[in-house]
Amino acid sequence: MSMGDIIREHARLNLLGALAEQPDHRLNSRMLRDDIADRWAINRPLDWIHGELLWLADMGAVTVQPFGDLMIATITTRGLDHVESRRLIEGVKRPGPKG
Repeated sequence: MSMGDIIREHARLNLLGALAEQPDHRLNSRMLRDDIADRWAINRPLDWIHGELLWLADMGAVTVQPFGDLMIATITTRGLDHVESRRLIEGVKRPGPKG
């Protein structure tokens, strides 16, 4: 597995985790980009974040809606199941133990 693949898997988990933390389970793509840059030092352009959100949408982990030049992402039950280690999604880093 390449370093790029590892970063993508980590970013996907962290995108899902950020959405899961929200009371309404959604954020815009700029806020998500800033969150994973600040907390996890994954600094990527907004277009890269959009690509990862679309990949997660294809996997059924999020829904996305366009909002100007941004996307609004909402985590789905499948995405929450991955974050809680109930049903894992291939291509997304496995969550660590809670605690």
